[in-house]
Amino acid sequence: MNGLLLRWGAPLIGAAVALVLIFMLYGSLDFGKFLDGLRSANLIWVVILAVTILLEQFFNGWKWRQILHDVKPVDTFRLTGALLAGYGANVLVPLGISPLVRAWIIARLEQLKMATVLTTTIISRFIDGVVFALVAGVLALVGKVPQAEGNLELGLSVAGALNIVLFGGLLWAMFRFRTLFASDGPVICRLFDWVAARMRANGPGLRTAICDGVVWPRDATRRAAVFLGAIAAKLIAATHFVWAGLAVGVVLAPWDYIFLMVFSGFIMVLGRFVRIPGSFIFGAGFALQMLGVPPETALLMILFNYIMTILLVVGIGLIVLWQSGIDIRRVQLEAETLNARA
Repeated sequence: MNGLLLRWGAPLIGAAVALVLIFMLYGSLDFGKFLDGLRSANLIWVVILAVTILLEQFFNGWKWRQILHDVKPVDTFRLTGALLAGYGANVLVPLGISPLVRAWIIARLEQLKMATVLTTTIISRFIDGVVFALVAGVLALVGKVPQAEGNLELGLSVAGALNIVLFGGLLWAMFRFRTLFASDGPVICRLFDWVAARMRANGPGLRTAICDGVVWPRDATRRAAVFLGAIAAKLIAATHFVWAGLAVGVVLAPWDYIFLMVFSGFIMVLGRFVRIPGSFIFGAGFALQMLGVPPETALLMILFNYIMTILLVVGIGLIVLWQSGIDIRRVQLEAETLNARA
C-alpha cells in the first residue's frame, strides 16, 4: 500500500490540481472563437517561432562548448544535437534522464568519461539558474510587472534571490571542494566509494572523473561567453511569445514578454517539483490572463509554443539518438547503467 501511494499518489494529486487549473483558466473558453483564431493564424510567424526555438538551443550548446572547451573542444552543433536528444528522451521517457543521455552521447562520440561530461552539464544548468534569477531581479527592479492580487514584484524578487543563493552556492561548493573530493581521506569520499562499490563502480575513478569535469574556462573571453550564451538563450526564449502572439494578432509591451518568460519559468519549475503535469501551460496561461489577453488567444499562443517545441525537440532528438546508435527503447536502460560505466 505504501508503495502504491508513493508511486501513484503524487501523480494523481498533481493531475487533480491540473484539472482544477484548467477549469479556472479555460472554463469560459469560447471554442468557436478558438477555432476561428486557429484558422486565421499567420503560419509565417509560427515558422519564425520554430527557428527561434532551435536558435535558443544553439546558444545553449555554444555556452556548453565554452565550459567543456578546456576538457576537450567539441563542435557546437554536436553539443546542440546532444541537448535536443536529451530533451527528446526526457519527453518520451519522463524520468529526468536528459542530462544523462546528452552526457552519454558526447562522452561516446568524443571518447571522454561520461561523469566528466555530466559534471559540465550540471555547471551549465547552474549558470542558467543564476542568469534566470538575475533576469527576474531586473524585471522586479524596473517594476514592469502586471498588477495582481498580492505583491507579485516581491514574490519575483524573493524567488530570484533564492535561485541565486541556491545555484550560486552550489557552483561555489563544486569548485571549493573539488580538490577535497578527489582525495581518499575524507569521510564523504569513503562513503561515496562504498556506495559506488555497491553499484559495481570504481569509486576513486568515478570521483576523479567528476572532478575533471569541474572546470571553468581559463580564457577570459570564453568565461564571458558562458554568460553571454546564457543571456542570449534567455532573451531568445522571451521572444517565443512575440512570434506566437503575432501569429494570432497579439502585440504586447517588450517587458511583458520578459515577464511571461520569468513567470511561466518559475511556475514550470514549481510544477515539476510538486508533480503537476502541464505546468508551463498553466503558468503561461495565468501570466497572459494578467496581461489581459483573451483566453482563446492565450491558449493558441501557448499551444503554438508547446507543440512546436515538442515536435522539434522530439523529432530532432530522435534523429540524434538514432545516429548515436541508441533507440528510445534502450534509453531508460542506458540511463540506469551509465553511472556505473562512467
